[in-house]
Amino acid sequence: MELTLGKATLENKNVLKQMLELYRYDFSEFDSSDLNEDGQYGYAYLDDYWQEEGRHPFFIKVDNRYAGFVLVRKIRDTYAIAEFFVMKKYRKMGIGRQAAFLTFDRFPGKWDVAQIPKNKPAQSFWVRIIDDYTNGEFTDQFSDTDQVRYQTFTTSKTVTREAVK
Repeated sequence: MELTLGKATLENKNVLKQMLELYRYDFSEFDSSDLNEDGQYGYAYLDDYWQEEGRHPFFIKVDNRYAGFVLVRKIRDTYAIAEFFVMKKYRKMGIGRQAAFLTFDRFPGKWDVAQIPKNKPAQSFWVRIIDDYTNGEFTDQFSDTDQVRYQTFTTSKTVTREAVK
């Protein structure tokens, strides 16, 4: 099984748009989102990933098949996972872990990874992944202001590989 993390292009933006609908459907369990008048959840920032500095869209592929996506933002001097999605058939296989590691490797520097309080599965996932990635060298906090739990860490790795087998 080969996992790749590849940049989403303008040519395959519609694939990302469709995958965001699946993601938003899954996420509606935690944020009570409703469909809009067009029968979609929508994603207000999709176009920004091709128009603004500091936004990086990636597809997660397994054996050259779409398996998920990662949306990364750089805000000032800190990277953040804006959205992270692994399709259900690829969960519990280490795909999310590998994709997260590749993402962190690709962008050395300071990271903040946040989760909303209701999304306990995401909190559990990210604490476990970041603990493994950093060998426990991270902070885990709750922000009363933003109402999110977040982990902060720094990585100095620079990786040029595209795949993990």
